[in-house]
Amino acid sequence: MIIWIASYPKSGNTYVRSFLSAYYFSSDGEFNFDLLKNIKQFPNVEFFEKPLDNVDTASENWITAQRKIKGEKKARFLKTHNCLGKFKGKPFTTNEFSLGGIYVVRDPRNVITSVKNHFSFDDNQALKFVTNINTEIKETNSNDFRTWSQLSSWSNHYKSWVKSHNFRKLLVKYEDFENDKYSTFRDIIIFVNALLNRTERVDKKKLEKAIESTNFTVLKNKEKNEGFEEAAYSKDNEKKPFFNLGFNNRWKKLLNDEIREKIETEFYSEMKELDYL
Repeated sequence: MIIWIASYPKSGNTYVRSFLSAYYFSSDGEFNFDLLKNIKQFPNVEFFEKPLDNVDTASENWITAQRKIKGEKKARFLKTHNCLGKFKGKPFTTNEFSLGGIYVVRDPRNVITSVKNHFSFDDNQALKFVTNINTEIKETNSNDFRTWSQLSSWSNHYKSWVKSHNFRKLLVKYEDFENDKYSTFRDIIIFVNALLNRTERVDKKKLEKAIESTNFTVLKNKEKNEGFEEAAYSKDNEKKPFFNLGFNNRWKKLLNDEIREKIETEFYSEMKELDYL
C-alpha cells in the first residue's frame, strides 16, 4: 500500500521527502542523499516492465504497477506530481492501493518563479505551465512515457488531491516549513504513524535531527559538494542547482505585476481559501 507525497512541481515535495527519509530510514535522523532511494517517484521507469509509447498506454498501466506494489504487502512512500483523478477514464490511483497522502501546496506566485528557473522558461511559458489544464511532464527528449505525469493547472491539481475523499490526506502548506517547522513536521509524523497503525510517540530527538539535517541551507551545500542527480539541465546542457532559493524565493521581488495579477485572478478562489490573498 502507498503513502503518497504529492505536490505540484516546485512546491516542496523533495524537501518533505528528504525529511521523511531521514526520520524513517535512518537510525538517528541524519540525512544523506542515498536515503532518498527509499522514496521513489511515481510514475517512473522502474515500475513498468517495458517502455510505454504514448499517454494512453502510460495511464492504462498506472493501476497495474500499483497492484504489484500492493502485492509486496508492505507500506511504502511514493513521491508524485501527478494530478489525482482520471485520464480518459483511467484513475491515477484508488483506495485499494493507497493508504493516504501528504499534499504539499505552495503559493502559486512562488511556484511560478521556481518553475521558471527549473525549466528555463520565460514569464509567459511559466504562466502557461501553471494555468493550462493540459500541462504534463515527462523525461525530456524521450519517446518513453513511463515517466509521463498528468499535472493540469495549479488549481486543478490542488483541488484534485484536497477535495477528493477516497483516502485520508494531510494538507501541508510550504510556508509553514518556514513559519512553524517543528510543529509542521511533527504533524506529518503523527499522520504517517496513524496511517501505519503505529502507537509509538514521536521520537523528538530524531525529529529534531531530521529537521536539522534537511535544513534548506544544508541541502543546498550538500548538492554543491556532492551533486544531486535529480537536478535539471539548462538549455546549454549544464546542470542547474535543484536547491535554488528555497524560502528566499519571494514573489514580491521576482514576479512582475502583470503576471502576478493574472495568477491572482486565475486562482482567486483557491488562493483565498488557502489565505494566500
